[in-house]
Amino acid sequence: MMNPGLQYPIFGPEIQCPHCRQTIPALTLTDTYLCPRHGAFEANPKDGELIHLQSGRHWRRWNNEWYRQHTHPDGIRFEIHEALDKLYTQGYRATKVIIAKRYQELMSGYLERSTPWRSGQSETTSARLYGLPVEFSPDSAEEGCWEVINFDLEKEPGVPVRYPYFRLFE
Repeated sequence: MMNPGLQYPIFGPEIQCPHCRQTIPALTLTDTYLCPRHGAFEANPKDGELIHLQSGRHWRRWNNEWYRQHTHPDGIRFEIHEALDKLYTQGYRATKVIIAKRYQELMSGYLERSTPWRSGQSETTSARLYGLPVEFSPDSAEEGCWEVINFDLEKEPGVPVRYPYFRLFE
């Protein structure tokens, strides 16, 4: 008799669609999940990624949550912008953006830079995105979540003084 666990892809008999979050079934004896709304997703058992076959987008899972793996800076910038909007609607303001170190080179040309103008200050530049200070995460070897998640927002209660997030693609 065949082991029932071997009949399904690596994520089990069903997952949540990374796009619409509805529960979608695995196709038995394949590495594929099928969302009636978004089409087929193929699970790669070698690297643990889920690939949307129509768009080629890659997803990885951390704590039962799917995170898109970006290859272009606009993708991660858009995702951060959406998260800022969500915070705003929940009554919070972001105070800092922490981006996964693996995106540092990809994002470097898209960050706002400011250099201290007064003499006597250090020559370090501070990177900003949507008016917020940006830091890059620790190495993923130190904290494994940064191998999968893309960014984190530090937040506090309240609305932004000036809502700077409207400048999406400046």
